[in-house]
This record gives sequence, C-alpha cells and structure tokens, in this order.
Amino acid sequence: MTMSANTVKGLSLVRGIPLAEEEGIGALTLGGYLKEVADRFGSREAAALRGSDGVERWTYTDLWLRSVDVARALLACGVGKGTRVGILMTNRLEFLSSAFGTALAGGVATTLNTFSTPAELQVLLGNSGCSVLLLERSVLKKDFAAILLELEPKIATATPGKLISHKFPFLRYLAMVDSNESVGAIEGWASFLARGKDISPELVDATAATVSPSDPGVLFFSSGSTGKPKGILSAHRGVCLQLWRWRQWLGLDQDVRSITTNGFFWSGNFAMGVGGTLSAGGSLILQRTFQPEEALSIMEAERVSYIFAWPHQWAQLVDAKNWLDVDLSALKYIDANSPLASHPTVTSSWIDATHCYGNTETFTLSSAFPANTPKEVTGDSHGQPVAGNTIKIVDPLTGQLVPMGERGEIAVKGPTLMLGYIGIPLDEVLDADGFFHTGDGGYFDDQGRLHWEGRLNDIIKTGGANVSPVEIDTVIAQCPGVKITKTVGVPDELLGELVVACIVPQDGFELTEDAVRTFVKEQLASFKVPRRILFFGEDELQWTGSAKVKSSELQALATKRLKQGNA
Repeated sequence: MTMSANTVKGLSLVRGIPLAEEEGIGALTLGGYLKEVADRFGSREAAALRGSDGVERWTYTDLWLRSVDVARALLACGVGKGTRVGILMTNRLEFLSSAFGTALAGGVATTLNTFSTPAELQVLLGNSGCSVLLLERSVLKKDFAAILLELEPKIATATPGKLISHKFPFLRYLAMVDSNESVGAIEGWASFLARGKDISPELVDATAATVSPSDPGVLFFSSGSTGKPKGILSAHRGVCLQLWRWRQWLGLDQDVRSITTNGFFWSGNFAMGVGGTLSAGGSLILQRTFQPEEALSIMEAERVSYIFAWPHQWAQLVDAKNWLDVDLSALKYIDANSPLASHPTVTSSWIDATHCYGNTETFTLSSAFPANTPKEVTGDSHGQPVAGNTIKIVDPLTGQLVPMGERGEIAVKGPTLMLGYIGIPLDEVLDADGFFHTGDGGYFDDQGRLHWEGRLNDIIKTGGANVSPVEIDTVIAQCPGVKITKTVGVPDELLGELVVACIVPQDGFELTEDAVRTFVKEQLASFKVPRRILFFGEDELQWTGSAKVKSSELQALATKRLKQGNA
C-alpha cells in the first residue's frame, strides 16, 4: 500500500494521500462488500468453528446465503432502513451472517459486548434503541435469556413479536442463535429464520440496493477506558474502507488462515479479523471465547497462519500447558519479535503492522505503516496519516495548531470518522473545522510521522517534566519476565507526580525493582525511569472491554499500596 505524508510547513498538520488515489478499495456498503467477496471467492472456505460436535465450515457462498436468510427474517420482522439490530454473540459463524444480514436488510448492526454485566447490558440496550435482538444464550457461565427476563419480566409472558416494554420501548423481536426453543418472547433460531420464508431473495437484493455508503451501517460501543461506553455510529463507507485496507496493511494473501481471540463486537477485531481475512479470500478460524490451551490446539489443527491477540494473551499462550506440544509451523504472518515467534516450530522474519494509531471513532486506524515496513522508515512512530485523512496537533487548552515537533492533543478527520456519538450533538464533538479531538497526546516529527504518547490525562507530570507512560511501558515490556506492564502517575508532594510502573510478572520469574530499573536505565533518560516498581497478580487488575488496563483504578491501587508500605 503506497503511503505518503503531505505536511504544512512549520505547523503540526499532516495529510495522507487523496482518497481517490488509494488502490485496492472495493464496494463501500457492507452488503456490497459481502457480495463482492462472495462472487470473487465463492467455494473457498470463509470461516470455520470447531466445537464438541466437530467442525462447521462455511464457504463464501454459504456466508452469502446464510446472510440473505437472516436479512429475509429481519425484513419479515419489519426491519427498515436504519433500524438497529442488536447482536449479542461471541465469535461464531452466525455473528457474521447476522451482521451482514442486517446490512442487506438496510438495518444498522449494533454489536453488544458479551462480557456485559446485567446492569451494563441494560444501559447498552436502552441507549442503542434496538428493535431486534439476536443473542447467544449461553456464554461461559452466563445465561443471557435469564438475564433479559430479569431485566424485563414482560419478556417472560409475551409471545415472539408481541413484546411491549416501557423499559426497552423499541424492542419487539428477540431470537437465540444457540437454541431452537422459545423462552417467552425470545424465540429459537429456526423459528426466527422461518419468518423469512415468504420474503424473496430478490426483495433482499432490492433492499440492499437502496443502501448508500453514507448511510449508518454499524453501531459499536467504545471500551469505556475513560468512562462509560459511548455508542459510536459509523457509516458503511468508513467501515468498508477499513475492511479493505486491513488486508493491505497486513499484507495477507489468499492462503491466510486467521484466528482472533477477541470479540467481533469491538471495532478492531471486526475490521482486522473479518476485513483482513475476507478481503484476501482467506479463512477465518473462530474461537467463541479465549481459552489458551484450546486456542493453541485450534491453531495446530487448522494450520493457522495469522493470529491477532492482545499482549496479555500472548503471555497466556506461552504459559499454556500444551505450548511445547503443538505444531505452529503454519504461522507465516507472525512478527519476529512476538512471543509466539519463539516457539521451536516457528520461523519468521515478518514485521507486523504495529506502527499505527486509531480509535473506535475512526473505526480503527487513522495513521499507519504497513507490515514489513523497515525500521529505518517507521522509526518509533505510529505511522503517517492514511488516505483521505488529516491529522493535526493542537494546544489542548486553546485548540490552536502547535509548531511541528511540539506536543499537544491529536485531532483527526477523514472518511472513516464516525457519524457521531449516540445522544450527543455533533457540534459538541467536532471542532469548527470538523476535526475530532481524541484526548490523546502526541506530536509529529520532521518526516510527518505521528508519535502517540497516550491519553492526555495519563501523561505524567513529574519534577517539571512531562513523561509518556507509553514510552516507558514499551521499554519495560522488553524486560525478560514481564508479562504485563502499565505505568501510572501517583500524586507526590515534592515531584507533583511519582512515576510508578505496575508489573505482572510471567509465571516462574522472580523480578525485582532493581532488576527492572537497571534494565530501563539503559534505554531511557533518568527522569523517565520509574521511581517505584510495584508487582501485582493479573487478577488484581481491572480491564476494559477491549483488554486495556483501567488507568484510574490502577492508579488508585498503586497509591493505596504505596501508602500501606507493602510494595
């Protein structure tokens, strides 16, 4: 993928290449996207899910036909253009047919987090305004049918399609993907699909044809790392651009067999996993919930060549009991510096596309360097603006552009920028020039490369200097024996804030403060070296939905630990 930066002399404003010059982009509605990949790759395997009863495999043609079936059922339920359809499922085949089927019916696929507590689910359902809810009943120890009956007792006494709820006034239809039995107003999957028997596939085609790239396509929710999750509405064009781009950013070919261990209800996993794989004509190997030993067994059995996982999951895979018993030689698209590349069956010189920056509000990346970009090009940056994007660095107080090289707040606009937050006027979100102010700190270097330094409210002000916890954690993560690292600022009378690194050691490693500090001193200036290093068990940390450690909770925990003197 050709990328270049167009800078404004002297000011921190950088543009990507014009969108019209970008190559490799296809249909810009989700229905059109599915039709294009289905026509192109037809009989190739699109996705597979291993279960206790064997392996279920769908070709691209199967995925198309199953999505049309869902669309027919949704149209029979009265779904119209812009109707929100909730999808409360793990990574299973029906998640894909439900999302694309919603698009074909003209609706808005509204993805809901399966880690939600009952209270959180109530908020998500209330804020999303779903008219239809397609759910997976049994997820780990949760029974979502029982939870829904508890949230709205009227569901238990209503019949399918006849629900009238004051708590969820738009909600009319509910269906369970993993059951053919009805529970009150929640009907089984076969009954739901049967609703579409009188809806012709030609009507689905006609409905999908009315959808334009600028129409609302999906409603995802932020991970809630800085507060309650926000509903983020994105247009078909923005989502589809990223689906096509991820295949190019990762450099995947038709041979790719991908596994992602995280829910498609997060934008990154949907864009990277679904888009990166299907745009290439590869196969998406599904795992409903992350189980390290199972994931390794699946990777061996399915000859997985690409895996996307969060850093703490890499460590769990390496620590898994069957780590040395599996054959991972099919891993082709694995960063040479990844913990998985240390497996005795893996040989890799591939460089992952980790030099990048993005948000749910831009449906993943707004700046990037593609995979296999050499270090002399990427440096330690987070990429250059992607096609059609403009990124600027502004003074967080005045909103004014800062000179090139100065630090400030990252603001972005471009073709993948959200249509807006649910319930918040757009003029309260964007500035007068249409930029979204991210709340993240960073700067541009003289080559137009973006450097992200973390949340502005996470920047540590110590002894008159500003310290980026991201920079510190990048170094600490390379220290042998470190499984998870998160650096925070703890209030200090003398320095303003104390730089404190919070570390979860790998199993079997005995780490000490002195050993970690000595390691960090070799790579960072003295004022960036943590004054204190605290060690925690993984179960002591609190996580957001997208596997980010909650900074505020960790800061409070570290402050308490230091006060108690139990470090």
